[in-house]
Amino acid sequence: MFTIGEFAALGRVSARMLRHYDGVGLLRPAVVDPHTGYRYYRAEQLGRLNRVIALKDLGLTLDQVRAVLDDDLDAGELRGMLRLRRAQLAAQVAADTARLAGIEARLRMLETEGRMTTKDVVLKEIPAVRIAELTAVAPSYETPDIGPVIQPLYPELFRRLEGARVRPTGPAIAWYEPAGEGEAVVVHAGATVGVEPSASGDFTIVDLPALPAAATLVHHGSMDEVEASMEVLARWIEENGWRAEGYAREVYLDYSQEEPEKGVTELQIPVSRR
Repeated sequence: MFTIGEFAALGRVSARMLRHYDGVGLLRPAVVDPHTGYRYYRAEQLGRLNRVIALKDLGLTLDQVRAVLDDDLDAGELRGMLRLRRAQLAAQVAADTARLAGIEARLRMLETEGRMTTKDVVLKEIPAVRIAELTAVAPSYETPDIGPVIQPLYPELFRRLEGARVRPTGPAIAWYEPAGEGEAVVVHAGATVGVEPSASGDFTIVDLPALPAAATLVHHGSMDEVEASMEVLARWIEENGWRAEGYAREVYLDYSQEEPEKGVTELQIPVSRR
């Protein structure tokens, strides 16, 4: 037999962890000296210890591990438990991947800070434009909330336009408006068209009104990195005595969903004099 220290070394765990497993009834020592209280283990107990560790690594609680090892679960219950854990881990991986992408975008944004200045901002009048659009609601105007909502809308919009034999006549345009109380916004994903509002199709035809004055800036790169460009626009608006009137329109001059980092987008913020 092995002392607790020897068994811990063989099982690549700590003696403290073995004492805990003993305390919760998960892995009892083969023998406990009645006089000293020393714990002793047999070699065959390494199999149970290894199963405990493997099931813990899957994310099961100690109670669930005990139920599996003591055959208190049938095969269907075990499959259900493992499927649930798989879904939890997949969600966690997706969330971590999104966070990593956000960090990388922030790093790229910091690296490009200062390349654009307020001299790149152009004040101009924006003519009215007719668009075909689909809409959805995002929890907020923040980039991590907008991206997952707007990105699926465009492939679906272009699929519907093709089905209705409506050909875009200009760039895609996104615009936003409050969804009511709170931070939620309505996301409008549109494509410039030249058809009448009565054109048949499972999309909406709307006329975006002209903007008498808009502070505009051409943003190069992914929209995940748009904050730096928005900061430049904000500085220009403040320094020149204008007032921002609502959310920016986004005119996608060059965009590929496969290579968003090569995108070219004109940001248009409606402004008025203070």
